[in-house]
This record gives sequence, C-alpha cells and structure tokens, in this order.
Amino acid sequence: MPKDRIITGIDVGTSKVSTVIATITPENKVSVVGVSTVPSKGIKKGVVVDIDEAVESIAESLEGSERMAGYSISSAFVSVDGKHISSLNSHGVVAVGGEASEITEADVERVTEAARAVSLPSSREIIHVLPRGFTVDSQDGIKDPVGMSGVRMEVETNIISGSTTVMRNLVKCVQHVGVDVEDLVFCGLASSEAVLSDTEKELGCALVDIGGETTQILIFTNDSPCYASVVPYGGQSITNDLAVGLRISLEDAEKLKIKLSDGSLKKSKDKEDKDKKDEVDISELGLEIDSIPFSFVKNIIEARLTEIMSMVGIEIKNSGHQGNLPAGLIVTGGVVQTLGLKDVVKKHLRLPLRVGYPTGVSGLIDDVSTPAHATAIGLVSYGSYAEPGERISIPSFDTRKVSQTFGRVIEWGRSFLP
Repeated sequence: MPKDRIITGIDVGTSKVSTVIATITPENKVSVVGVSTVPSKGIKKGVVVDIDEAVESIAESLEGSERMAGYSISSAFVSVDGKHISSLNSHGVVAVGGEASEITEADVERVTEAARAVSLPSSREIIHVLPRGFTVDSQDGIKDPVGMSGVRMEVETNIISGSTTVMRNLVKCVQHVGVDVEDLVFCGLASSEAVLSDTEKELGCALVDIGGETTQILIFTNDSPCYASVVPYGGQSITNDLAVGLRISLEDAEKLKIKLSDGSLKKSKDKEDKDKKDEVDISELGLEIDSIPFSFVKNIIEARLTEIMSMVGIEIKNSGHQGNLPAGLIVTGGVVQTLGLKDVVKKHLRLPLRVGYPTGVSGLIDDVSTPAHATAIGLVSYGSYAEPGERISIPSFDTRKVSQTFGRVIEWGRSFLP
C-alpha cells in the first residue's frame, strides 16, 4: 500500500519566515501536521541581505515546525520574491513524429523546451515555464494535447524569471540549515494555488499578495498565468508612515496598525465634545499618548494604500489584460485586513474584490487559515503535484560535493602512475 508523502514549504518573507509541513496521501489530499512562523531577519524586499541572520530565522522556523510535526525534514519547496522577478510570454513549435502522429508526454516536453529557448541576460535564471495553451494543426485552445493526433504542435507559455545571484543566495541559506531545495516557487504562483478557485482562473482575475515590503501580482486568463510582477512596497511602508506621522516608534506603529485592522480600538463615546468625537482610545497600547484622531490615522494609511494600489493598477495595465478580469481582484497576504483597503481598491481599481483565504488543506487548519499563510500553504499544494525528483537548475555550491569530486579525479589520475 502506498505511503503518505511528506511535503515541506518554506515561505521566506521580509517580515516573517513560515514553515509548513504536510502529509500527502496517494489521493493527493493535503493535511498540515506542522507549522511555525517566526520574525524574519536578514531579508529586505524579498532579497537576502545578511546570510547569517537569514539562516538563523529559517532554522528557527524549521525547528518549530519539525517539533510540532514529529518529522525531520531533508528537502523543501521555497518561495522566491523581490523586484527582480519578471515575466514574458514565449511561443514554441515542434513537429510530431511519433507512431500514427499521436502526441505523447515527450512531445509536450519538447515543445515546452522550445518555448523556453528565450534570450535572457546571463544574470537571470528561469524559474517557471507555465503553458497557457496548445495548438495542434491550427486547432487552438487545447489544454492537454496528450493522446491527440497531429503533425505540428505549438504552445504559448508564460516564463517567470529572476536574478540568478538573488536566488543562489536564497538557496544557500536554506542549504545551510541542512535542507535541500526541491524547487523555487514564485510567491504569487504559490499563493494562487492556495486561494484561487478554478472558476476565477478561467474567467480571468488578478491575484495581489501584499507582504511586508513587497506586493506580488499574478494575472490569470483562460485558466493560466499570463503576467507576473512585483511592486517594492507593502505593509511595512504603512507602518513607517504611521511612525513618522505620529512620532512614535516602529514597534508601536505596528501595534497600532494591527489594532486598527482588527477593529479592537474604539472611537471616543464623548459625543458632546466635537474635538473628542473623532478620537480613538489607544491607552491599552501603553504609548505616551492616550488617544489619536481617527481621521488623521486613516488618511495616513489610505495614502500609502492608494500608492500601492495605483502601482498595482499600472502593472495590470502593462499586462494588456485590464479588460479581461471579470473575476476581479483577489487580495491576500498579511496586510489584507488593513483599515480602508477595500475602499481604496473599489475607488482606484474599480474591480470586484475578494479577500483570499487558503483552502484545500486539512489538519492544523486553525493555525494556517489566514491570508498571511497563503504562500506557505500554496507551496505544499504546489509540491503535492510536482514531479518527484525534479530539481532547480541553480548551482548549489555544496563544497563537500566539490571536494568529493576532486578527490575521485585525483584517485583516477593516480591509477595511471607506476
């Protein structure tokens, strides 16, 4: 009887590192058995800036999830983020020469490789080649051509690429904690696996994942990704604005933002005094001030949200699919509950809005059923159907393996000596 597989997803973000361990049944049902989230260090705007600090955060998150799950992890799917991420559409064509001209899995792999042959700078590496649709002998709109007959097959793909050095440093950090990287997965793609429905992908939608210092955008049309981008602003920008505007520390500004988002802070009940009518009681936060004007704080938050959503709107326009998104905007990430977000989206983007919560998993769902865990849950969902044994092409620079290789070469040379 087939055994359950163990899949691990590590979301290395700017504000937090989340590790999710799940078991995958032979029927591909995902059950979360371990989860741990710790504050992130050594990461800025999705890029490793201090390897030692980043390794410390990853190790702490991994240890917590291993302790909860009762498993020791040797490999994981890891999220990749940052402004260096970009995408382009590519076309591939091959001739089908099999028996009775029937298309096989090998033919699909060949045409995908043909689409992969795009001109990229040496400093960039392809992360994903995502088929958008196949054409067999001028018949387009085909989702799965395997088993069909034809002599010429074409494919339209969306290629997501990133900076080789940035991804190499991320892989190195994960390997330092004794874990092999199964694959690097773009954050937006991982989140889409957890929060988007098949209907939304088919109709056309834009996934917006707002993180600590970056916002990922992934646009779907006809059930496939067609555009990916990253905006270098996120929830931390709102926190910085509150700290400057109210002259408080970043830690206090973050507490205030969270309290305003969950609605636990109440306006003053003194309706007779017009000056106090707009005040919000923040005495429970232990700050130097006991109350602040609600409208003033709301304006600070909405100004930054407007800027972020305006940049999202520009990216949607650049994709050329702004009129093909009837399913609207699906917003996820740790910032989705921020005060005024829904009003800003409706005002500036004029698209239907839905907050994306992770679905499709069982087990410890109480710990991971928040938008902040969308990427981590998406990583294990992505890993549940990834082909076993696939590995990324980025060199791992494992010095032990290099030493072993040179040792074998030396021994081979010595065999020719008298």
